[in-house]
Amino acid sequence: MVPVGEPRRKALRSTAAGTLSAALVAGAAFGVAPAALATPAPVTAADSAGPRFVDIEGDGGTVLKANVFTPSDAKPGTRYPAIVLPTSWAMPQIEYVAQAKKLADSGYVVVGYNSRGFWQSGGEIETAGPEDIADARKVVDWTLAHTPADPDRLGMAGVSYGAGISLLAAAHDPRVKAVAALSGWADLIDSIYSGRTQHKQAAGLLGGLGEVTGRPGPELRQILKDFLASNLDQEDEMIAWGAKRSPATYVDALNKNGTAVMLGNAWGDSLFPPNQYADFYEKLTGPKRLEFRPGDHATAEATGLLGLPNDVWSNSQRWFDRYLKGERNGIDQELPVQLKSRTTGAYEGYADWKSVGAKSTRIALDGTHTVRANADSGANGGIVMLTGLLDQFAKIPPMASIPLLPRSRAAVWQSERYATAKQVRGTAKVHTTVTSNESSGTLVAYLYDVGPLGLGKLVSHAPLTFHDKAPGKPFGVDLELFSTAYDVPAGHRLAVVVDTVDPLYIEHNPTGAQLTFSSPAADPSHVSVPLREQ
Repeated sequence: MVPVGEPRRKALRSTAAGTLSAALVAGAAFGVAPAALATPAPVTAADSAGPRFVDIEGDGGTVLKANVFTPSDAKPGTRYPAIVLPTSWAMPQIEYVAQAKKLADSGYVVVGYNSRGFWQSGGEIETAGPEDIADARKVVDWTLAHTPADPDRLGMAGVSYGAGISLLAAAHDPRVKAVAALSGWADLIDSIYSGRTQHKQAAGLLGGLGEVTGRPGPELRQILKDFLASNLDQEDEMIAWGAKRSPATYVDALNKNGTAVMLGNAWGDSLFPPNQYADFYEKLTGPKRLEFRPGDHATAEATGLLGLPNDVWSNSQRWFDRYLKGERNGIDQELPVQLKSRTTGAYEGYADWKSVGAKSTRIALDGTHTVRANADSGANGGIVMLTGLLDQFAKIPPMASIPLLPRSRAAVWQSERYATAKQVRGTAKVHTTVTSNESSGTLVAYLYDVGPLGLGKLVSHAPLTFHDKAPGKPFGVDLELFSTAYDVPAGHRLAVVVDTVDPLYIEHNPTGAQLTFSSPAADPSHVSVPLREQ
């Protein structure tokens, strides 16, 4: 692990304290005193309403701190549907208490537990590794043995880290019949190493919070050290490490189990971008649902953790009501892909993900443009955890003055002005030809909505890094930008900007590097935008 400096450590402690304070507020919302949260009460009966704080023996005897809710009107001898909730990265065991109480009030047994390596749970952080999967199965065992849970009606849910563990556990344990995976990952490598580019701020945030709130294991420390140090000699090992921890690796097992899977994420998730969830959704063959909303990592679900009305949690409960209780509540009759526009806030339904961007428009990336690397043009993707939050609540995405971007540092192309409003829905794709005077390099492509005065609002972006290219020899590049739902007003145009530096990512441009973007007649460069009339 890269050492955390004292100013950064203090900031991370402040972040962790704020997170804990929010969880304590959630606990206070239904009368759990802080003293009770700090000192778990002993279990005196298997069918008390809760919350009850218990110790569960995880894999290898590791103690997992947990809390249990059961329906207040539970009847002796009666079995109830059950939901297991692994905590998010760096969150304490009380993270889900507000939602757990709501679920218990509607007839569920709910067991929330602190993932190993964090807070008071034992062990070290294994980053959703085999130990975490084994822990989840042990918690399921405990739930069936110590609560009135029905073994045929058991589900799992979680936010972020809890979402990933829930999907992995369901793939390895057919007892898990339904999952709601919120702001999680399907492909860990495609999330924080997309385009073979290290997501520097995302990895740094996760590593720092792990140091402050838990005990990272030696494997995690080494992986993060190699990752942030750009140790390409260990790339194969890093990819294998990530694949073992990716639900996408086990999609065949999920399909064989017939698990009912609901996926929810935010358009601007700066830890786990939406594309990898959409790709995973398309590979699922059982009951499934995909929801995307404005926001950043876990911000769409956040108000629900405090017990406030929240669409994500409401739909999660409807999902479990349908597939654990068997209620005919209509959720399986709705169009399974539900998108919320970043611009209007309105929901749209689609039959599948491919239908979202079925129609596309090509914008030519013509001419030849040479840019100097190692210098920021002013175009960038924002700040981890903050950018998507501003877009969600204030509709303020990152901005740049397109006419003022220095053409020595950024290649710029623009469409014509659109007479009518347009909708961008799905995934824009850049195809171009690149020539570098070095064997390695990084580029970042941006799509902007440009107003009459030239001010561009970021619609989407994505990075790409290349290695082992012959200097001076052109090569083709295909890059998918992060998926989105954005409305372009009438009178505006779209702009594509490509530069070489973004604070979100580690760049691999040697000193003095130059990138030339061209459009050969036999293979014209273009961006394909899923654009349609509003």
